[in-house]
Amino acid sequence: MSLTIYGCYRSRASRNIWLANELGLAFTHVPVIQAYRVPDPQAPDAPLHTRSADFLKVNPNGHVPSIDDDGFKLHESLAINLYLARKHGGPLAPKDAQEEGLAVMWALWAATECETHALTLQQHLAAFPPEKRKPEVAAAALAALAAPFAVLDQTLAQGGGFVMGRRFTVADINLAEVIRYAKPATQLFEAAPHVKAWLEACQARPAFTAMWQARDAEAA
Repeated sequence: MSLTIYGCYRSRASRNIWLANELGLAFTHVPVIQAYRVPDPQAPDAPLHTRSADFLKVNPNGHVPSIDDDGFKLHESLAINLYLARKHGGPLAPKDAQEEGLAVMWALWAATECETHALTLQQHLAAFPPEKRKPEVAAAALAALAAPFAVLDQTLAQGGGFVMGRRFTVADINLAEVIRYAKPATQLFEAAPHVKAWLEACQARPAFTAMWQARDAEAA
């Protein structure tokens, strides 16, 4: 059995590495970097990146992460996590068809309702240099996330601090890795105390901290 995860830690591959840590999976990590971060992607000595010919054989879309699980190739970080959880089972996996539906629903919800706005907040409140930040863009993203945060806050309040099954699952990992992008907007979390406590608990897990330490050690 051989699992390979393609993608640097400073990418959505972090989601898959966190889950692999939670599941205790042995895997090979191939740190493919995003092409836009490479000064000259065409240079002979360029690091392996998302437009490299060797990586395009793995994922012709030219995005990370991807996995190769004994010859089975899969892309899209949230789908990869759902696959790995289903394959390896245990308490992190959906226990029945209803939970399977919920796990898929929350993954799609995170991607469609939250991720773009959360990334915008991260960029315009923290990641971009001050001269490139646009307060009006951040304000629009902040307003767009108010309702989804309220929905998630109510779900967590009713679910004992988890999004499904009253236990920590792959659904929490997929959601937490999207919601964390919005952390610079502290007012969102103050207005949603259950979301704040949940994210803190998720990120206190040893499997997350191991992933994050490796991420911090990776070149920015």
